[in-house]
Amino acid sequence: MKRSKVLIAKLLFAVVALVVSLGFVFKRTPEKAVEKPNIIFIFTDDQRYNTIHALGDDQVITPHLDGLVKNGTTFSHAYNMGAWGGAVCVTSRAMLLTGMSVWDVYKEEKDYSKLYAKQGFWPQQLKKAGYETCKTGKWHVRQKPEAIFDHVVHERPGMPNQTPAGYNRPLSRTDTTWQPWDKKQEGFWKGGTHWTQVVADDAIHYLDAASKKDTPFFMYLAFNSPHDPRQAPKRWVDRYPVDDIKLPVSYLDDYPFKEEMGAGKGLRDEQLAPFPRTPYAVKKNIQEYYASISYTDEQIGRILDALRKSGKLDNTYIFFTADHGLAVGHHGLMGKQSMFDHSMRSPLIVSGPGIPKGETRDQNVYLQDIMASTYELAGIKKPDHVYFHSLLPMIKDKNRKSAYSSIYGCYTQQQRMVRTDRYKMIVYPEANKILLFDLVKDPEEMNDIARVPANKAILKDLKKRLLEQQAQLHDELDLTPQLVNL
Repeated sequence: MKRSKVLIAKLLFAVVALVVSLGFVFKRTPEKAVEKPNIIFIFTDDQRYNTIHALGDDQVITPHLDGLVKNGTTFSHAYNMGAWGGAVCVTSRAMLLTGMSVWDVYKEEKDYSKLYAKQGFWPQQLKKAGYETCKTGKWHVRQKPEAIFDHVVHERPGMPNQTPAGYNRPLSRTDTTWQPWDKKQEGFWKGGTHWTQVVADDAIHYLDAASKKDTPFFMYLAFNSPHDPRQAPKRWVDRYPVDDIKLPVSYLDDYPFKEEMGAGKGLRDEQLAPFPRTPYAVKKNIQEYYASISYTDEQIGRILDALRKSGKLDNTYIFFTADHGLAVGHHGLMGKQSMFDHSMRSPLIVSGPGIPKGETRDQNVYLQDIMASTYELAGIKKPDHVYFHSLLPMIKDKNRKSAYSSIYGCYTQQQRMVRTDRYKMIVYPEANKILLFDLVKDPEEMNDIARVPANKAILKDLKKRLLEQQAQLHDELDLTPQLVNL
């Protein structure tokens, strides 16, 4: 019996000693760091939400973007909040890079020094989290990109100079003074290589370098296309015979409130096609728009192929969107300075590890939510100044409600908008005009139902929502004269 007790005691002592020694070893062995995912942000310019074949446009040719749709999750209702001036892309990009809402960033953008010092820009936060950051392409924000990215190549302006021949055209079928493939017109051909190809070349070069490192990376790839001048190789223009182009359902020769809404004859974007619009001129502009989109898709395909070859695909998230949409003949308009969905709404696709494939989310979101989404992926606590929200909860749970009960829209002091899942109210203060659309019955926004007596309660609800949004977003425009009787 004594002998048994001695043996048990020795055994217990040995076990305790082993546990202590293992614990010592475990404490001395550093924990393996969780590998952070790479992030690629692909940003086009002026690309409407449905100008991808897989997202509803059976005319446009976009096999590589179709592949992203197939292998990722698409947000079908992603919006740009609006703009304080005619260059809508400036406001959209300022919101994206700072995370601030439209009127807050408007006050900030005159002098970004305080935000810069607080490391409040998107790439600054990712750099703090251990990311190597690179940027190529369009840059239309006051802050110098070299100060907030590790690597910057081919910094491009908002757009190259559009030649005089590129406006007020075509006047007829014989008007061929300007052609998208004519390199003598320069534009995006300036320098000898189309700027769209340059962005892809830069991205491929960086991915080759990244393949030899373990550092997580963030790539900001900003195409100028399909913004005008809508230039592309002739082989792509020829894929779209102008007589085969379908006119928009909402095509108009003229929009009755264009001057009061700030999208009249004095606005540069609207000068691209003749006044009044003609079916042929609109079809020709759409032909060139589609050719530019297809050429951009081709270059995106090169980037995706380089990502696969780099060996980084399995740990890389890809976000694709555009800064806003574009009318190109819808409602008699050519630009993006309106509150219609064709101008405010962008494609938004997310793909990567764990992202559901081939799924759609219909919740109303803002395209600037992408910034907050990358913060969540990178393990960054969202800074207090960031207004927008991560998309990941809705990606994980398709029944998750949007962070926004309604979407707000603005353009200068001449337009305001509020929309829910079903209804949209647009206010033109200078015209003293209110429009109301049932987006379920009338997705093309052609039938104004604001004067239907039965819709009084709907207008009253939208008025309440719009005023609440104005207060929340520090919008100082007084809409009392327009909304007082609702």
